[in-house]
Amino acid sequence: MRDFLLEILICPSCLPEENYLELKNYIHESNDIVSGNLICNKCGAKYRIENGIAILTPNPNWSPSRYNKYEHPKVISSYLWSHYGDWLNDEEWIPAYPQWASLVNPVIGISLDIGSAVGRTVFELAKKSKFSIGIDLSLSFVKTARELMKYRELNFDLIEEGYITKPAKIKLPDDYRIENIDFIIADALALPFKKEVFRCVLSLNVIDKVPLPFKHIEEINRVSSFKNAQFLISDPFSWNEEVAKVEDWLGGKKEGEYSGYGIENIIEILKNQIYPSWNINHRGEIFWKIRNHRNHFEFIRSLYVKASR
Repeated sequence: MRDFLLEILICPSCLPEENYLELKNYIHESNDIVSGNLICNKCGAKYRIENGIAILTPNPNWSPSRYNKYEHPKVISSYLWSHYGDWLNDEEWIPAYPQWASLVNPVIGISLDIGSAVGRTVFELAKKSKFSIGIDLSLSFVKTARELMKYRELNFDLIEEGYITKPAKIKLPDDYRIENIDFIIADALALPFKKEVFRCVLSLNVIDKVPLPFKHIEEINRVSSFKNAQFLISDPFSWNEEVAKVEDWLGGKKEGEYSGYGIENIIEILKNQIYPSWNINHRGEIFWKIRNHRNHFEFIRSLYVKASR
């Protein structure tokens, strides 16, 4: 865990109270806290730092589930291709993540990417921000992103077909910064950060993957600066009852609260239902791909809203 995070972290178990965390029993190596504990000064909850990764979910005893598809090596291969296919010289790749990052203006402060997966947007935002942070609930995603951050290159097996793979290598270009970024384990519904600390927040393909979508927007609003802030939300709005109850969806239903389309409802929420309100700068769409293997791709359209205040 990077040193700069210590100044902005709070206890996710105590929310909405903001109680600070104290670092104890730690080992520090080259601008990285490789192990230790972060202890809440109010409730006493103890959060682990293991192999450089801070685990800051509301459950201090959190561990990855083997049933979580995002921990599977095949999924890691798919997402590495989606994020870094240009650095693999693959003509099938679509530059979705650089396109999302290009929608962000230079940031005078800290940026946060919620659901950062294997990290491309965080690396892109580091060029525009003082610090750039990515959070995810997949340990495999965070470990993979931090490995690329630490060594500037990553070797992995790209799925070709069935159990056939081929070696692949991602190398971070020389102009990408690594000293001002970090990736941690955290929950999109209980962000372990002080209020108003971020000047830019991104939520890419997350809101239809959380059980309480409105809470996700509230948490983004809490940690975003009241002035000179940017917010980018993008999603295909693939609502699913296995993830969230229909009554909690922010779209995709014919009646009830937040009936209609998700993108329209999110614009209404940002403009009129949270404080301080957001100004809608523009909206659009970005297409992206997931490569399951060399003959099977998923082609997805994510609608986006860029807002500021």
